[in-house]
Amino acid sequence: MTTIRNVLSIAGSDPSGGAGIQADIKAFSANGVYGMAVVTALTTQNTQGVTGVELVSPDFVTRQIDAIFADIRVDAVKIGMVATAGIAMAIAAALRRHRPAHVVLDPVMIAKGGDRLLAEDAVAAMRSELLPLATMITPNIPEAAVLLGEEEVSERGAMEDAARRLTALGCRSALVKGGHMPAEDSPDVLFADGRATWFEGRRLKTANTHGTGCTLSSAIAAQLALTGDPVEAVRRAKSYVAEAIAASARLDVGSGHGPTHHFHAQW
Repeated sequence: MTTIRNVLSIAGSDPSGGAGIQADIKAFSANGVYGMAVVTALTTQNTQGVTGVELVSPDFVTRQIDAIFADIRVDAVKIGMVATAGIAMAIAAALRRHRPAHVVLDPVMIAKGGDRLLAEDAVAAMRSELLPLATMITPNIPEAAVLLGEEEVSERGAMEDAARRLTALGCRSALVKGGHMPAEDSPDVLFADGRATWFEGRRLKTANTHGTGCTLSSAIAAQLALTGDPVEAVRRAKSYVAEAIAASARLDVGSGHGPTHHFHAQW
């Protein structure tokens, strides 16, 4: 491959740099693709929490997306914070027009500090409008429960079944992340092409986990653009994020949930 892939994030802004479009572009760059961003919301936040949100209008979100696709080849799209039903529907309409090869949907609902980032009516819009367009969705256990309208699962068999049933809602593959499991390890399960693949992971004891979901989904989008293989994309992305978390103590950012070290391999 001689041409660098281009990957677009559609998400909210985190001025502290650990999550949102800032984390997405860092993860894109560290994974060897050119990153771009469409902003859906501005937030006032730091490592201790979110204190305010200013939404971008659905029309202006549409105009940003159309401007990118009118001029630039887009090899993959990552969707993060959509905030409202109107923004979700605007994104879906734009993606149906432009038809990117890969779409990774990270159903961002609650920030690491517990702040809600998705309006109630937006859940239904995400489920009906965005999920069927996704190459892969990447919910954690609570997010998977909300999308399925069920109680949270707490064991592996139920995690795998949840991933399978999420694909029945229209997405091509579903990665259910097991960080909320009551266990010493942190397994994730991908259901793709009619079969489940488990990815084992050790639970790292650190407070520096701000933006890990954003970072993982962005790394997956980058690797899908590079490989086109969902299993290989998840494998590479999980390895990258695990190393970014393990190296996070080298950073000195904030006094709450610190960020991962996106450029651990470069710095």
